[in-house]
Amino acid sequence: MYITITPSPVGEITLASDGENLTGLWLAGQKYFGAGLPADHKKSTVQTKDDLPLFITVRDWLTRYFNCENPPAKTLPLAPAGSPFRQKAWQALLDIPYGTTTTYSLLGRQIGCTAARAVGGAVGHNPISIIIPCHRVVGANGKLTGYAGGVEVKQKLLVLESSGSQSATH
Repeated sequence: MYITITPSPVGEITLASDGENLTGLWLAGQKYFGAGLPADHKKSTVQTKDDLPLFITVRDWLTRYFNCENPPAKTLPLAPAGSPFRQKAWQALLDIPYGTTTTYSLLGRQIGCTAARAVGGAVGHNPISIIIPCHRVVGANGKLTGYAGGVEVKQKLLVLESSGSQSATH
């Protein structure tokens, strides 16, 4: 298991990898920080490796994202750990277009689940924030509801994408 910390416009980001796949991306202070890492991740099994090729690729992706370039997330090797239901929800998040939002209920219908709490739990436990865009899910009335990285970060990401999607269409 490898980790690195990288700065971003929304604070420090911790990346985790199994050496080939991205297994985590957490904002500093994020709820469920480190979820999906092995139980012994704080021991000697974790190495800081800033020059891991995958981390270089992800940092490039993040730079492009924060520059409103809309880089494709599906080209990255992502391997979030979670139940089959959560995996299904996270895959559906990848289908939400850049610069747009969906609601928890619409996402639930898309994955065949009408239990709002289950859908919200899956979205909230996403271990690869930003790249798997859980920030694009809002309440039924369009209200910004909880975000593991903080509602203010969610708002910043949505504003960033909104300005990026507008400039891309002009």
